[in-house]
Amino acid sequence: MAQVTKSVLTVLIFLATCWAATLWYLRRVWFYRDPKRTPPDNPRAILAPADGIVVYVKRFSGGKVESNKNRERIPLSEITKCSWGEWGEGWLLGIYMSPLDVHFNYAPISGEVVKIVHTPAKLNLPMVDLWEYVKLTYLRKVVDLFSHRFRLQNERNTIFLSGQGITLAMVEIADKFVNKIRCFVKEGQHVTMGEKMSFIERGSQVDLVIPADNVRMTVKTGDRVVGGETIVAISEADVERNST
Repeated sequence: MAQVTKSVLTVLIFLATCWAATLWYLRRVWFYRDPKRTPPDNPRAILAPADGIVVYVKRFSGGKVESNKNRERIPLSEITKCSWGEWGEGWLLGIYMSPLDVHFNYAPISGEVVKIVHTPAKLNLPMVDLWEYVKLTYLRKVVDLFSHRFRLQNERNTIFLSGQGITLAMVEIADKFVNKIRCFVKEGQHVTMGEKMSFIERGSQVDLVIPADNVRMTVKTGDRVVGGETIVAISEADVERNST
């Protein structure tokens, strides 16, 4: 009996050690993987700034975007936490990054970093509840996160990028368990399409504000995107040229 108990204990210790080693590897090595990204050869394309699932694609007008939950029109300045002239009309794209996704963020276009605004928070709210986390991370099912309170309250880093005839904003939003947002670029710096711009720890979200009416969105809610490679929008001028 004692021999059986000792054998069971040995097996349990071995399994616990394997689990601890696997968890350490996932959190300290695999999570920080840095795969090579090859952007498409299309100077009019706008690329996904992050890996993940598209949780919303919304039109905005007058600098405000409508919430599906209560029909409230939310100013874009509440999302970016800063103003940038007249937003006018355009598109707002949200990408949720689960802990299983690559967490580097990439330049959606080539251009100049014209402004960076970091907005801290007293307390970061959880982005999703347990069931939403399971759906997004493991079932790969879309959840509309636009009306969640974290979107307007959590820490964020907003990067304004100007180039290719457009100025857009990339809004990196931290989750409750995020340790930090590491930004690799500075104001005045020129970046190329697909270049690494930042890294966000753990789960997080990146919003892309595209203040232009002459673009066609090429992704929809529920699509999986690859940062620095997937084309999420393209200028209508380019579409017209290719269609002739």
